[in-house]
Amino acid sequence: MAEETPSRLGRGLAALIGEDTAFALGDKEAPAPRGVREVPIEYLRANPYQPRTTFRPEDLEDLANSVREKGILQPIMVRPLPGEPNAYEIVAGERRWRAAQAAQLHQVPVIIKELTDAESLEIAIIENVQRADLNAVEEAAGYERLMQQFSYTQEKLSQLIGKSRSHVANTLRLLSLPQSVRALIEEGKLTAGQARPLIGHADAERLAREIIAKGLSAREAEALARKPDAASAGSKSSGGSRAGKDADTLALERNISDQLGLKVEISFAGDKGGEVKISYKTLEQLDEVCRRLAGRAAQKMQY
Repeated sequence: MAEETPSRLGRGLAALIGEDTAFALGDKEAPAPRGVREVPIEYLRANPYQPRTTFRPEDLEDLANSVREKGILQPIMVRPLPGEPNAYEIVAGERRWRAAQAAQLHQVPVIIKELTDAESLEIAIIENVQRADLNAVEEAAGYERLMQQFSYTQEKLSQLIGKSRSHVANTLRLLSLPQSVRALIEEGKLTAGQARPLIGHADAERLAREIIAKGLSAREAEALARKPDAASAGSKSSGGSRAGKDADTLALERNISDQLGLKVEISFAGDKGGEVKISYKTLEQLDEVCRRLAGRAAQKMQY
């Protein structure tokens, strides 16, 4: 396996963090930095803000073989640890560092940057997302952390990492799945496309395991989640919390959820009407809902 083939970075990254940092994150359009130096590998420390929690041994072994043969072709970005001489915390490139350890290298190339804790977290998340090293749940958690701690909007995120806003919104929605289903995604047993139709479904775990057992595609998983018998089974398993909801209502909930990127529940009270419940986790998400509702109202007034 070649030593990490990064995808193209978002357009605003080099301007945000500097060209030398962008180079360390794999932006081929950024010029090579002048400040690369070799340091003993034992000087480096793991990043406590690392959003990636899964490092597959087979992938590290392949990368270690490449590093053993060719060395580390792309420097590791680090920052000095205050109060600790000859100690640096990895900001970007932990995978290369782990592979270098396995390859028994004594020194590694680094770029040293003075960064705050916030900047370190920001870059660590962006790097992993850009390299597609994160599973969908880790990616969603990274997005959410950037939005909560750094006031990122979905629009800013999409521009920075070079992905569509709908991708960001749909990825964030995965965090509303039950932990058991998120674990299946993290283990690589379920893809984001297969899991997305299960968002808001009362019997998501059972359906997820059925999707895995039958090897269903994302489209087939969506059809399974819309079946009336799936809705009925979900109603029973949740103690009747979704009782009375037919397939059309469930489909409408999913449709609105897809549009907003948030969990939506619709309940009916007979002749008295009903209610629509929209769940949000951040003020930015609430602002986005309010903005859309206000925009629709303004459009109606113009006619």
